Amino acid sequence: MNEEETKKETGDMSFAELFEQSFKKPARLEPGQKVEAVIVKITDEWVFLDLGGKSEGYLDRKELLDPDGNLTAAEGDTVSAYFLSSANNEKLFTTKVRGGPAVNQHLEDAFRSGIPLEGSAVKEIKGGYEIKIAGSIRGFCPYSQMGLRRTEDPQEFIAKKLLFKITEYRDNGRTLVLSNRKILEEEREQLRQELKKTLKKDMIVKGTVTSLRPFGAFIDIGGIEGLLPISEVGWSRVDDLSRVLLPGQKVEVKILDLDWEKNKISFSLKATLPDPWMQEHTRFPEESCHTGTVARLAPFGAFVTLAPGLDGLIHISQLGQGKRINHPREVLAEGQSVEVRVLKVDIENKRISLGLAAASPQEQQEEDFKTYMEKKPAQKQASMGSLGAALMKAREGKKEKS
Repeated sequence: MNEEETKKETGDMSFAELFEQSFKKPARLEPGQKVEAVIVKITDEWVFLDLGGKSEGYLDRKELLDPDGNLTAAEGDTVSAYFLSSANNEKLFTTKVRGGPAVNQHLEDAFRSGIPLEGSAVKEIKGGYEIKIAGSIRGFCPYSQMGLRRTEDPQEFIAKKLLFKITEYRDNGRTLVLSNRKILEEEREQLRQELKKTLKKDMIVKGTVTSLRPFGAFIDIGGIEGLLPISEVGWSRVDDLSRVLLPGQKVEVKILDLDWEKNKISFSLKATLPDPWMQEHTRFPEESCHTGTVARLAPFGAFVTLAPGLDGLIHISQLGQGKRINHPREVLAEGQSVEVRVLKVDIENKRISLGLAAASPQEQQEEDFKTYMEKKPAQKQASMGSLGAALMKAREGKKEKS
C-alpha cells in the first residue's frame, strides 16, 4: 500500500504521523479534569473509555442509567467525564457524583476536584435551602448560590434536580456547603468564550425573555443574558413591559452594545421593527388636521400619538388659547382624544409640531402675537398697541359679519 492509500485508510494521516502518535505519551490528567471520551465497551458493571493516544479509562455503568434503569449511551458514543483517580495504570472517571456507594467513595474527591453533584432542594431553611444528594446525604445551599440571580419565588427550586459543587467540606462530609451558581457560571463562561468568536455588534440574534424588570427585560441568547432596555422595546412609549413581553417569549433582537470585559450585552427590539416615522409621516402634511391621543404630559407641552410609534408635540404656548397656563394638565389629560393641526414637520430630526385644531390659522396668529406681546418689556408694548388694537378690531368685525 503506497502512502496515498495509507492516508485514505487512516483519515489523511501519514504512516509517519501514525507511528509518532502511537508512541506519544498521553497528557497527564489532574483530578477533576473534564475530558471527552468514546465508549469502547459496556459490561454489566463498567463502561470503558477511549481517551486517545492508547489511553483508557472506566466509569461505573450505573452512571449511564436513567431512572427506569435503561442505558442512556451506547458503544461508540462520546461522553463528558471527570477524572477521579488512577491506580495500577487504570483511570477512574465519573460523569457526576450520584447516589449509591460512589458518593461515599468520591465525595471528598468531588470537593477537592470540583466535580459536580446531582441533587435537589428539599425545603427552604434559614439563609437558603436544604439540599439532598445521593438519597440520604444533606447539604446546604445559600440563597446567593442558587441560580445566577435572586428569584422572586424561592419555591421554584424545590424538588427540582440540579447540579452543585461542594464549596465547603467539613467533619468528614457531615457538613457540606453547596453552590449551584458556580456550575452555571462555569457553563456561562464556556458559552461566553464560544459566542465571543461569533457575536458582533449590530447582529440580529434570537433569544428568550427570561425576566421582566421596571427598567427592561433580560434576554437569553443561548446561555448568555443581556438587557433589553425599556426604551428599546418598541417605537411607541412603553410604561408597562408586561403588556408587551412575557417570560419565555421568543424574540429577535439587535445587539446594540457588546462589552466582553464588563460582561455586558444590550439589545434592541425596536431596531428590528419598521420605523413608523418613515412609513407614516407623509400622512401628516403641514396644516392638515387629525385626531390623536395624548400620550404623556411634560412641563413644556403635550405629546400626542398620531399613529403607532409616531408622536407629535403641542408646545405649552399653543394650549392656552390666549390664556397663559402653567402646565399642560390644565387643558389636557393623558389618554384624552384631541383634534390637532400639524404646524411643522421636521423630517431630519423626526419631529412634528402640533397645535389645537380648534384654533383657525388667523386665531393662531393672534394667539402667537399675544404671547409675543406678553414677553416684551412694558415700555415697548405701548408703541405696539395700535397694531394689537387693529387686530382685535378686525377680529370683532369679522365676528359681527358672520
